[in-house]
Amino acid sequence: MPLSERKLIERIAQASRAQDGSKLIATGIGDDCAVLRVPAGHEMLVTTDFSLEGVHFRREWHPADAVGHRCLTRGLSDIASMGGEPLAAFLSLALPAELPQRWADQFVKGMLALARRFGVTLAGGDTAQSPVGVLADITVVGSVPAGQAILRSGARPGDSIFVTGELGAPVALLERMFANPKRKFRAAAFPAHFYPEPRITVARQLRTKKLATAMIDISDGLSTDLRHICESSGVGATILERALPIASLGRRQVEARQALHGGDEYQLLFTAAPERRVAKQIAGVLITRIGYINEGSEIMLEDENGCTTELEAGGWEHFSTARRRNR
Repeated sequence: MPLSERKLIERIAQASRAQDGSKLIATGIGDDCAVLRVPAGHEMLVTTDFSLEGVHFRREWHPADAVGHRCLTRGLSDIASMGGEPLAAFLSLALPAELPQRWADQFVKGMLALARRFGVTLAGGDTAQSPVGVLADITVVGSVPAGQAILRSGARPGDSIFVTGELGAPVALLERMFANPKRKFRAAAFPAHFYPEPRITVARQLRTKKLATAMIDISDGLSTDLRHICESSGVGATILERALPIASLGRRQVEARQALHGGDEYQLLFTAAPERRVAKQIAGVLITRIGYINEGSEIMLEDENGCTTELEAGGWEHFSTARRRNR
């Protein structure tokens, strides 16, 4: 079972202090509040995300360090989607009484390993006993130069639509898990699902080079997250099915529907003005033009024959009885 709350907090604090060299944290774990120094001329970004056992992960499928990594990725990806720089994280963690302490240690280890790579300090949080499985709430604080946050509302007719990386592998693996619930999948062999990469470095270049007019991360599925951009910007869009960068899982390419509607990608979906040249790779990450922004409000999918049909939002939506799956 986990340590007592006091000892658990001290254990997490020790692990955090071992990596904390940030000058942005005036006071971290140990007081009632953290004290952060926001860089001069910057605005603060704040995001929060739940990771719930049975909804976002299963202990029998996901190693504890992968759960910690994925938990922090959710927040870092939100900061990236605004073109921001992550500064600090706050973790509220509720654990069931029967949970082995080793699981909690590995969870924190996985989270802090990712935090270290992006210079993020674990600056506080809370712990509690949970009656219903592991519950983790991550809050990430970041900053962006004043007036330079990349919003969802900046897309304009004529803009091109781009996506980072390849799409569909995380949900394709998840479907295999549901089809073979007793099979063990080696986490290191499927990093897109178990250890997704937040696109902080790509986002930084999109902001500094003033390339992206609107941006969002693909956590709920391309079809759903594209609709968020279109609704915020008051525009429509056409996606070219033949242009989708469809991932492979093992030796097989995943299905187009998985690339269009699968969530848990943490890739960036962004728009850029037609006169701006966007490289095919940024910071070593594949960048693919997959469509364009239209006037109106319709979101269409164009197939290989040039025929168009409406692209319905088929990604993840909480509280929808039709979409009950781990993601």
